[in-house]
Amino acid sequence: MTARLGVAAAAFVLALGAFSQQSFANGIFTAEEGGTYHARFCPELADQLARSEFAYTCQVSSGTAENIRKILATPAELAYGQLDVFARVLEDAEDAAAVIPIRTDDVRQCLFAVTKRHDLQSFGELSARAPELHFHLPPRESNSNGTFALLQQIDPSGLGNAGNVTFAPSAEDAIRAALSEENSIAFFVEFPDPEDSRFALVRELGGHFVPIIDREILRQQIGGHKVYFAQETQVSNADWLTSARKVVTACTPTVLFTGSPEKIADPKARQDHEDLIATVRAMRTEALLPQQSTVARVLARTKELSATSAEKLMQASERAKEKAKPYIESAKEATDKAIEAAKPALQKAKDYGWKFYERAREELKELMAPKPEETPPPSPEQPKQPEQQ
Repeated sequence: MTARLGVAAAAFVLALGAFSQQSFANGIFTAEEGGTYHARFCPELADQLARSEFAYTCQVSSGTAENIRKILATPAELAYGQLDVFARVLEDAEDAAAVIPIRTDDVRQCLFAVTKRHDLQSFGELSARAPELHFHLPPRESNSNGTFALLQQIDPSGLGNAGNVTFAPSAEDAIRAALSEENSIAFFVEFPDPEDSRFALVRELGGHFVPIIDREILRQQIGGHKVYFAQETQVSNADWLTSARKVVTACTPTVLFTGSPEKIADPKARQDHEDLIATVRAMRTEALLPQQSTVARVLARTKELSATSAEKLMQASERAKEKAKPYIESAKEATDKAIEAAKPALQKAKDYGWKFYERAREELKELMAPKPEETPPPSPEQPKQPEQQ
C-alpha cells in the first residue's frame, strides 16, 4: 500500500508540474489553425524559446488585427502579423507605442488573385474591370481582407469601386467559389509554398494567377516603411512533363511583435520580458524556418525583382489599364444611355402608380367613413293586459 501511495504521489507531482508549466505558459498568437503561421513557423519559434527557458505555446486567432488587440491586453505575449495590416492597424491605434516589432522580414507573404477570365492578365485590367467582377475573399477578420481593404484605398478609382464582395469561411472556399464562375476573382494572401492546398486547388480547378503589381502599390509606405515588394514566387513544383510554375506579384514581410516592457508593472516580469525580446532578436533566421518541409527551399528560391524588371511589369500593367479604359467608358456610357432611355417609361409607370394609389386611397376612405345611423322601424303595439283588481 505504501509503495502504491508513493507512486501515486509521484505521478501527481509530475502531473501538477506539467499543469503548472502549461498554465503559466504565454501565448504566441498566429492566425487560423491550418495556416502556415500556426502549423509551421510558430512551433519552430516555441522550440527555440524553450531552449532558452521561455515557456510559450501557439494560439490560433483570426489574424493580425486580433493579434494586436491581444498584445495590447497582455503585453508579455508574442504574435505574428503581416507588415501591411500591422502598420495600417497601428496607424489608427490610440496606444501604438504599446506594441513593438521584434523581428521583421524573415519571410514574406504574397498577394494572389485567381480567376478563370483569360482576359485578366495584369493588375491594370483587374483594376479597370473591378466594378463588374465578383470578388471572393476569406473571412472579414482575416489578413487577406485587411490587405484587400488597403489595396482599395491605394486604388480608389479601380479596385476601390469593387462593390460585389463576398466573404467565404476560408481561402479554399473563396477559391472554389470564384473558380465555379466565369466573372469572379478569389483574393488571398499566403506564403508561396507550391505544396500548399490552396495552390493545388487553383491548378485542379483550372484557374490562373493575376499579378498584383502596380506602381502605387509598390510605392506604398506606412509610417515611413515600405510594405510591398515585387517578387517572383513559385506556385507549383516541376514534374517530368512540366516545369515549375512561377508568378510575379507583390509580397509583404512578416512581423513578429510583442508588448512594450513599459506596460508590465512588475519589475521582475518586466526584466524577463526585456530578456525575451533580446533573445528573439538575436535568433538566426534559419533557426525559425521549418527545415523539414519544402517551405525553406521555396522561400530560398523566392527572389525580389530588380528595379528594371519591376518597372517593365508596372509599365505593362499601366498600358493594359489604359487599353481597357475605352471599353469601361463605353460600357458606362451605354449604361447611362439605357438609364436615360428608360426614364420616360419609369416616369410613366411612376405616374400611373401614383394615380392608382390615389384612387385606392379614396376608395379606402369611402369604405372606412362612418355611415349615418338609420332610424329603426316602429315596433308593433303590444295588446294591453287587463288590470289586476
